Amino acid sequence: MSGYDAVLRHVESELTAGRLGVGQQLPGERRLAEGLGVSRATVREAIRVLQAMGVVRSGVGSGPDAGTTVIADPAGGLGSALRLHLATRRLPMADLVDTRVMIESHAVRAAAATPDHPELVRAADLLVRMDAPDLDADAFHLLDADFHVALTAAAGNAVNTAVMAALRDAIHRTVLDAVRALPDWSRTAVRLRREHRGILRALRAGDAELAAERVTRHVRGFHREWVRHAGGRRLT
Repeated sequence: MSGYDAVLRHVESELTAGRLGVGQQLPGERRLAEGLGVSRATVREAIRVLQAMGVVRSGVGSGPDAGTTVIADPAGGLGSALRLHLATRRLPMADLVDTRVMIESHAVRAAAATPDHPELVRAADLLVRMDAPDLDADAFHLLDADFHVALTAAAGNAVNTAVMAALRDAIHRTVLDAVRALPDWSRTAVRLRREHRGILRALRAGDAELAAERVTRHVRGFHREWVRHAGGRRLT
């Protein structure tokens, strides 16, 4: 790994682990350079890339705006772009489903190596909240989407996690439209809960392939049900 990549990977891991968030500052150039064993010029190059991505803002001087501050979640801008593409019908839902399957199946294979990861603990808590008897479809889907983001985050890849978070935000309204097309949402919700628990059990058991198989069947199964009850029309 080059020195430049080492800086970007370090910032990515700090964001993923929650040790660094919006409004917080990166360590100073000298501290980063010494800690990662790279030159200060390399650190500055990496920070310029993060600035171009809209992740950080660099200030000068000695006041509260000095230093390099995290200013945005990368998923935010991506989510906005996806929503615009969906609104103009340029992104078929089937293609987004394929993307989810690709990311999530890869993520759960990696996450199975760390079955006690904090994000899997959070996923288990989300499943408990999804069992609330008075939960409406909107609240259920928000928890459902957060569950899938948590599974992806447990793999430790910040880019995949950002894409999943963006997808969560972009397709929320579209999924609720799908729910309204289903003949018996309560029955579907029971099945989704059962499938969620099966995915998490496979992860807790460290069975990477079973977890990948279950998450793939889960994501594709809901989409097939949606298409069937929406009259087979193209979903975009």
